[in-house]
Amino acid sequence: MATLYELTGEYLQLLEMAADADPDVLADTLEGIEGEIEDKADNYAKVIRTLEGDVQSVKSEIDRLTAKKRTMENNIRRIKESLQDAMIATDKRKFKTSLFSFGIQKNPASVQVKDEKLIPGDFWKPQNPVLDKAALKDYLKENGAQDYAELVQTESLRIR
Repeated sequence: MATLYELTGEYLQLLEMAADADPDVLADTLEGIEGEIEDKADNYAKVIRTLEGDVQSVKSEIDRLTAKKRTMENNIRRIKESLQDAMIATDKRKFKTSLFSFGIQKNPASVQVKDEKLIPGDFWKPQNPVLDKAALKDYLKENGAQDYAELVQTESLRIR
């Protein structure tokens, strides 16, 4: 069976020759090529559906593993907190075992904001404006194309 690329080329060549060809021969040839293209399209659609199913399976597995990772991270945090609480309660802030060293140390200082409204302007970073494409699209729908933007309608394949 010919590739879709080859079939497309044959179809385009046939269309170029259509002016000189016998109408019956042209119709038979076109029907044969269209049948092959339709078979190819069916097979492409089957591959696409299979890949879409695979994508969904991978997404489900990612979600499952993400949830498992989050659970493990929470367990690690709880175990560390429990060990730290026990070390503080027993006043054993630093010790070694044959396998590990344990110690409670101070973390770097961090900022805790009490009221953002009271913070002087020197501490605020200016933000670049962000284009609101949804609002611009609505405006262009109502007012038509502008010098600075226009609506563009594209096409894409839908398989149902």
